[in-house]
Amino acid sequence: MLPAAFAATEKRTHDHVRHGTTNLFAALEVGTGEVIGECRPNRNGATFPAFLKKAVKPHAGKEIHVVLDNLSTHTTPEVKAWPAKNPHIHFHFTPVGFSWLNRIEIWFGILTRQSIRRGTFSSVNVLVKQTRDYISSWNQAVKPFTWTATADEFLTKARLAQTNMKKLVSNNAK
Repeated sequence: MLPAAFAATEKRTHDHVRHGTTNLFAALEVGTGEVIGECRPNRNGATFPAFLKKAVKPHAGKEIHVVLDNLSTHTTPEVKAWPAKNPHIHFHFTPVGFSWLNRIEIWFGILTRQSIRRGTFSSVNVLVKQTRDYISSWNQAVKPFTWTATADEFLTKARLAQTNMKKLVSNNAK
């Protein structure tokens, strides 16, 4: 990012260098709003269950419902076998295109807007530190998300999405 100037739009340099990436696994405790997060160099059938183990440990012995999207990491044989070994844990998958139902996705958007989007990170370690610091700060002033839409508004949106999906499928079949 170039420094902002009066009456000028945001600009970036042409010689941007990407210093690598990280994968953020995160869990949101819907009752409190607390986030547990962990950055890993990769995401696969081994790293995701390892994160899940850490995320559910504070809730040992309780019924736990985990909402997941359809990321390939969430459907590996290791992950599919996990609930059978942990019968108090239940996986629920959001339908394709409905990630907005998963509150951690809302939090990812907040993290991006407030901490990462306009950042300049000289290394993956700097990015990981920024992410950890943000999670720590978030948890200092934690509060749960509150749905503001009514059930009718939600159902209207869901019906519209379903209608649009049917139209897309119908158009693709032609």
